[in-house]
Amino acid sequence: MRDKESFIDDCRATLKEHDPQAAIRELVARTVSDPGAVMRALGEPKRAGINALYRSGELTILDVCWGPGLAFRPHDHRMWAVIGIYAGREQNFFYQRRGASLARASMRELNVKDTAALGAATIHAVTNPLDSVTGAIHVYGGDLFGTPRSEWDPSTFEERPYDTAAMLRTFEESNARLAA
Repeated sequence: MRDKESFIDDCRATLKEHDPQAAIRELVARTVSDPGAVMRALGEPKRAGINALYRSGELTILDVCWGPGLAFRPHDHRMWAVIGIYAGREQNFFYQRRGASLARASMRELNVKDTAALGAATIHAVTNPLDSVTGAIHVYGGDLFGTPRSEWDPSTFEERPYDTAAMLRTFEESNARLAA
């Protein structure tokens, strides 16, 4: 990654491709193959949080930093996504709908230099199993913040509207643990 602006321009250019998600996955894979360059462009992940690099109706690009032990409940995006890890580790637990509930279907661990493509119907939960901050580039094929989404209670698997305020509190609680 030369710089944030060039990466954003490259991502936006892929939207003209026949298969934008495949083109984004290739771009993100090339980008995270040099984690040092990503950290020079974005900074070393030291705090949990979400930094929106770009947002439009067609594309959202985030620098997501997962604090140690941070765990997110099952949720959907309702658009395709590509994840690339440039620091640390991310565990993704994938779910399938079972009537009005969910059932865990699989798990995939992403390490530094790994990428994953998620379909628009994917439901997953994310955990950082490490004692250090994980840094990841997330690219979404739409406006992640403007799209109504769902999350599921991790104990009962009851579906409800995605709670952005609760998500932000999870990051702040993680930062409080980091500071302690």
